[in-house]
Amino acid sequence: MNARRRPLISGLAAATAAVLALGALSACSSSEAAGSTDKFDVVASFYPMAFLAERIGGDHVHVTSLTQPGQEPHDLEISAQQTAQLQESDAVLYLKGLQPSVDDAVAQSEVKTKIDAASLTTLEEHGNEVGGHAAAHDTHQGEESGGKDPHVWLDPVRYAQIAQGVGTAFEKGDPDHAADYRKNTAALVEQLDGLNTEFRQGLAHTRTKVFLTTHAAFGYLAERYGLTEEAINGLDPESEPSAARVKDLEKTARADGVTTVFYETLVSDKTAKTVARDAHLTTDVLDPLEGITKNSRGTDYFSVQRANLKALRQALGAR
Repeated sequence: MNARRRPLISGLAAATAAVLALGALSACSSSEAAGSTDKFDVVASFYPMAFLAERIGGDHVHVTSLTQPGQEPHDLEISAQQTAQLQESDAVLYLKGLQPSVDDAVAQSEVKTKIDAASLTTLEEHGNEVGGHAAAHDTHQGEESGGKDPHVWLDPVRYAQIAQGVGTAFEKGDPDHAADYRKNTAALVEQLDGLNTEFRQGLAHTRTKVFLTTHAAFGYLAERYGLTEEAINGLDPESEPSAARVKDLEKTARADGVTTVFYETLVSDKTAKTVARDAHLTTDVLDPLEGITKNSRGTDYFSVQRANLKALRQALGAR
């Protein structure tokens, strides 16, 4: 869709021209560079955004992801090459507040269609405890005050809200294919509604409502299904817990019959295994779906979410 190309902003023009001369850039769904196809070129910030773009856009879009498989999205720093991808795209789909370097690059760009997923749903303040069940206990030591939690895609209901907003933005940005975008969006929302039902029914009757994680990524999921997430670290997966926090988690585990400490595939499992060993618990994977790799328990959003549901049901003693 090169007919809609805009002049590059002056501060980045020279770097962009040099980068484009190097050849094709890596893409999420194709090896072709953004701007080199006759499709609606979408740059997505990381996997959950790329998944939406591909499912809603179908054959009409060319999707490029700024975050490569296996890369921790929180740590992403935009390169000159990726800036060129962004500048040459027809649309950018990102989640403001998750990746500061992406936020800065988008703000400086002249991309016509800028889609901030965070603006399509509601973000809440979450710390390293989310949910009401564990709050009945004594005040938790080392409790993190929290901040705006960006992990909205792990709640199928909020993710469906974002999908609807993305579909609308695609219709406006590429009106020639609006009917197909509406159809694809409706089909995806229906699937997400079905996933929500699976989680709601699958977690309705459990022995305990409390689960332990290393990274406070599952707050929205916990709130949606009446659970409580107790995270070793806060919203930053690389932060280190205090000794008081670890001691308090061991107390919580005993009080609530917790059996498992969950860790994730893109971050070291060292802390989870240490806490599990000291508290005589097991470990398992709960995937925050920030990227799909060969170690993921599934090949896309839906299969990994169902693997998460299975792991939660086992850890919580679902009936």
